[in-house]
Amino acid sequence: MSVYEIVLKRRSIRRFKKQDIPAEMLDRLIDALIWAPSAGNLQARKFYFVRDEETKERLVQAALHQRFISEAPLAIVACADRRIYNHYGERGESLYCLQDVACSLMCMMLVACELGLGTVWVGAFYEDRVSRVLELPSYLRPVAIVPVGWPERIPSAPPRVQRAEAVVWV
Repeated sequence: MSVYEIVLKRRSIRRFKKQDIPAEMLDRLIDALIWAPSAGNLQARKFYFVRDEETKERLVQAALHQRFISEAPLAIVACADRRIYNHYGERGESLYCLQDVACSLMCMMLVACELGLGTVWVGAFYEDRVSRVLELPSYLRPVAIVPVGWPERIPSAPPRVQRAEAVVWV
């Protein structure tokens, strides 16, 4: 599949099979995360790969009881490293590190789709609770939780806005 085809094929998956992800696939996901571009190549991001069932259950509680987080064999908690402030100031801390995390996750989600894995971006959670669950240092801010696993089913594509609504030509 081309990258374009993968972009069109990718779906948010919230139902997963109880099947482990092979180590070589995990390596590919990690490569996709760390090879994504970042502001000033500072790579102001950290990823927690959570496979422990008890920890995933605690993440479910921190994420408004979104049960599918614990049903996936892997939950990736993506964190922004606020120490980027030292290089880029307030804009680095409030924007660039968040963009770094988002770019990394999108690259990883596309590679996951290419491998036949499903993912979903979860942004609804209590940051302080996720920080406590993972005992994050104060400079790391949890930005997203992404469950990863084998899709139980792949939903049809939801509607999209028209090009004229999304793009302004100048």
